[in-house]
Amino acid sequence: MPASTTCPIVTWRSSRNGCTSLTPSEVLALVSDPAAESGESGESRRARQAGGRPRQRIANRLHAGVLALVLLSTAAAQAAEIKVAVSANFAAPLRKIGVDFEKESGHRIVASVGSTGMFYAQIKAGAPFDALLAADDETPARLEKEGAGVAGSRFTYAIGKLVLWSRTPGFVDDRGEVLRTKAFSHLALADPRLAPYGAASLQVLKALGLLETLQPRFVTAANNTQAYQFVASGNAELGFLALSQVYQDGRITEGSGWIVPQEFYSPLRQDAVLLARARGKPAAEALLKYLRGDKARAIIRSYGYGL
Repeated sequence: MPASTTCPIVTWRSSRNGCTSLTPSEVLALVSDPAAESGESGESRRARQAGGRPRQRIANRLHAGVLALVLLSTAAAQAAEIKVAVSANFAAPLRKIGVDFEKESGHRIVASVGSTGMFYAQIKAGAPFDALLAADDETPARLEKEGAGVAGSRFTYAIGKLVLWSRTPGFVDDRGEVLRTKAFSHLALADPRLAPYGAASLQVLKALGLLETLQPRFVTAANNTQAYQFVASGNAELGFLALSQVYQDGRITEGSGWIVPQEFYSPLRQDAVLLARARGKPAAEALLKYLRGDKARAIIRSYGYGL
């Protein structure tokens, strides 16, 4: 005698071969009409229904439970993971924006933080990113032109600002005159070949007539995050950083800094672009739309960016 098979109620049914899965529509049909599976006649069904109130109540409860499961499954299917390549200067704002976006949309942001130049090379090599939040406007435009970015999706999400920063309070004056002194041995900056903020740092030093004098003191970082780490750890007394890294709600949060006047470097227009692999992907499109909204823009301003 074959062993009996016990199948979980609702999602499975017995058959000669064991348990067979049901589609949501099949399950809903069965709990709405328990006789449908058995082929019971209409007359027999009416006789059963006359005294079958308890069974009907059970069926109603099953119907409600299955409907809830179907709705939950649909919601889970609609939620998606968004892989974002984000310039190091914008990591903290994106993290804060992401909390509200994920709560409101159900989608999840998976961010990779680095330099814009590095991300360009990775995207061209086939890295599976859905969107790029760059530290410049040239890289997204280039990706769009080369077909790696979706035409018409590019927009400026922030205008960056540069700061000369030290972890030591009072060390940096409000005009950056410390650069003309011998009070420091190391000056950190992001790699100018890969990071727009690093290139802007060179423009500032050239405008001040200090580039050749200070070049021997450079400590070159892979990106803005590493430049900050060099200064915060004391390995460099000073560093050129993105203002957003040390600024919150209208003030520099620690140490001392000189917010470099815009006249000394080209505007740091930071563009976002939807990448080709995410074409037609609603979740990625929703994130870029959210970045243009009032909530996100308020957060962006709070980190010292222009808009």
